[in-house]
Amino acid sequence: MNTENSSLEDDRRPSFVVGVGASAGGLEALQDFFGNMPEISGLAYIVIQHLSPDFKSLMDQLLARFTRMEIKLAENGMAVERDTIYLITPKKNMTIAQGCLQLTEQNRGHFLNLPIDIFFKSLAVDAKDRAIAVILSGTGSDGAAGVLEISERGGLVIVQDPATAQFNGMPISAQATNVVNRVLHSKEIPHFIAQYATNPVIPTY
Repeated sequence: MNTENSSLEDDRRPSFVVGVGASAGGLEALQDFFGNMPEISGLAYIVIQHLSPDFKSLMDQLLARFTRMEIKLAENGMAVERDTIYLITPKKNMTIAQGCLQLTEQNRGHFLNLPIDIFFKSLAVDAKDRAIAVILSGTGSDGAAGVLEISERGGLVIVQDPATAQFNGMPISAQATNVVNRVLHSKEIPHFIAQYATNPVIPTY
């Protein structure tokens, strides 16, 4: 029985965990990304956004128009499984540990909250060379510190081409770390990830 359960868990375990950071202008890029990602890839996708604390996010409904993958709103302790999209919820920061999502309340004080950095740093520790970080459209620099740690632990870092991003602050900040492996249009990122998943060699320019 234990062997069967272990086999079932292995079947659901993603080959890679893709953290996707997006902020202002990110909806179009996310639709491009998931609209071009195969329904069955063996990967898990965790989307970290800057969400308003005052409004319910409709991202699950919006993305469902572009993909047949299962979409889940993240819950504390939820195991991350392959071919599934997980969305951060308002007022929460999220990390990953031992393949499970952990949610905490955001500090609503005077400190700048950086949910993408928070998640990427935990992903670097948890998934190591099975981590893939993607930075899409957004203002500010959230994600830049996180991609440094993803890279340091052998993960892959991809950034949306700033020229194609509605807001290029986050992509440019990530590029400035000098650890980005590829800069691509949001529509091209899925194909590159799919190729990498079959032959996981960190590319260099």
